Amino acid sequence: MTQEELLEQIYKKDNKAFTLLYDMYARSLFGVIFNLIKDKEEAEDVLQEVFIKIWKNIDSYNENKGRFFTWILNIARNAAIDKLRSKNFNNNQKNLSADNFVHILDDPSKINNKIDTIGIQEFVKKLKPKCIQLIDLLFFKGYTQQEVSDELEIPLGTVKTQNRNCINELRNLLKV
Repeated sequence: MTQEELLEQIYKKDNKAFTLLYDMYARSLFGVIFNLIKDKEEAEDVLQEVFIKIWKNIDSYNENKGRFFTWILNIARNAAIDKLRSKNFNNNQKNLSADNFVHILDDPSKINNKIDTIGIQEFVKKLKPKCIQLIDLLFFKGYTQQEVSDELEIPLGTVKTQNRNCINELRNLLKV
């Protein structure tokens, strides 16, 4: 089947055409998506979304403006970029499960890490709840100050001031 025949069938919403479309382009589009996202499962999810967008928006394709492959490639690229920019994706990348790190604390050869980790947690727990939340986001979860500002819905300047005050409070606790 030629690309023109395939497009005709897609315009008619022929289910066989969708399968053929997927078979013809899935590998190429997945490669583009995966190159940007670097996570196989997320890339597979985006690929599914891309094919749904292609299917639903086929009427917006204009062959006078460019090749079909270029059009679907742009849909895939834009969907991957949207995923990368999404707050949920970024938070999932930062909020790794503690299960990923349990082996560090359970390994007897890492006893210094264990003592250090327990000690820091005990000091942080003594801070005000606002400081605990701020330190958790900034230092343990790796948020930027701007991301903390967005997450907590407070001005960036307030985040910076509170961060400085909380760190000073933590320093004072460590001196005792």
